[in-house]
Amino acid sequence: MDCLREIEGKQAHDPMFIEKMNKSSKPRCIMVPGPVIVGAGPSGLATAACLKEKGVPSVVLERSNCIASLWQLKTYNRLRLHLPKQFCELPLMGFPSDFPTYPTKQQFVDYLEAYARRFDIRPRFNETVSQAEYDDKLKFWRVRSSDLKGKKVEYVCWWLVVATGENAEAMVPAIEGRAEFDGDIRHTSSYKSGEEFRGKKVLVVGCGNSGMEVCLDLCNHNARPSLVVRDTVHVLPREMLGRSTFGLSMWLLRWLPMRLVDRFLLIVSWLMLGDTARFGLDRPRLGPLELKNLSGKTPVLDVGTLAKIKSGDIKVCPSIKRLKRHAVEFENGKTENFDAIILATGYKSNVPSWLKETNMFSEKDGYPRKPFPNGWKGECGLYAVGFTKRGLLGTSMDAKRIAEDIERCWKAEAKQGQR
Repeated sequence: MDCLREIEGKQAHDPMFIEKMNKSSKPRCIMVPGPVIVGAGPSGLATAACLKEKGVPSVVLERSNCIASLWQLKTYNRLRLHLPKQFCELPLMGFPSDFPTYPTKQQFVDYLEAYARRFDIRPRFNETVSQAEYDDKLKFWRVRSSDLKGKKVEYVCWWLVVATGENAEAMVPAIEGRAEFDGDIRHTSSYKSGEEFRGKKVLVVGCGNSGMEVCLDLCNHNARPSLVVRDTVHVLPREMLGRSTFGLSMWLLRWLPMRLVDRFLLIVSWLMLGDTARFGLDRPRLGPLELKNLSGKTPVLDVGTLAKIKSGDIKVCPSIKRLKRHAVEFENGKTENFDAIILATGYKSNVPSWLKETNMFSEKDGYPRKPFPNGWKGECGLYAVGFTKRGLLGTSMDAKRIAEDIERCWKAEAKQGQR
């Protein structure tokens, strides 16, 4: 491509570049004709596949040793997709027909592996991006990475796709007295099964889908879990009226305003689940869809946890005030002994730690500043995929838009080079 010759020509006449190249610490420089994609999770794979389908090559950088490292290395064994498979497909390739409605963790990983093979996506594993910044003088992106041995590489490209997503780093809250607690404290990213907690009293902090499901898993392995509920939460049945709650919601939204759909969901949930506030699970003021749309907070789709709360097998607790050697003191003044604490406190973006850019991404939370559906494109060839707070559906939408936009630039450059 002529773009490579253009980069080399500009650098050949750039005294600062020549001076840097003469220094022994200078990393090896690789010219990339297409975009560099940071992250080989579902978002990065989807974007690479959409680009390949349009004839645009890409380089995918992944800090771990496998694709979808969050799914493969940091999720619990009993995990399944929370939404039906038709809402979780990546572009250009559906799930196998023999997969169940809610594929297991391993089935989803198998799907992603097959997806990468089909589109011949070969990420460069164990390459951690330490810095990416736009070179205003040369008009290209410089992406610096290093491998496990400390070998450094600098990729130079026209387009940069940020695909590290919403779940790059575990969120671990500061809790007073944590150093005093003698038991096991871990984030759900290190939790695999309730088997190792059999017979133990375990406090799970966080009442999202992960916290609720970890509690259920602990119950199924004869542990004695309690659940810290720090905020209001919508609990909905995973299925209602013979259809998935999510699928039914999407269908109703085609005909009814969101507030009416929310009212319908809450009425059916009350009929099926009862008044959740009676068990310490107060509902937010906003309906589940409206809350999701405004804040990104996902309702809990119940798979059996609520029944365990009703039966008393799972105890609901208020916020933690402080930890003691063998006990937890709660905000209501009560103290109770626990053998272990599991933090189901979610994840966060890590974009501000390596991307030297503040116009598109917020330094505060690492998300695009523009809300969905306009957060996928920035300036100077910068893109974001997987930051919509709308799961794999949002990822697919982003990936398609990005590929179409880069394809237009790619074809324009190709025509210009033929003149």
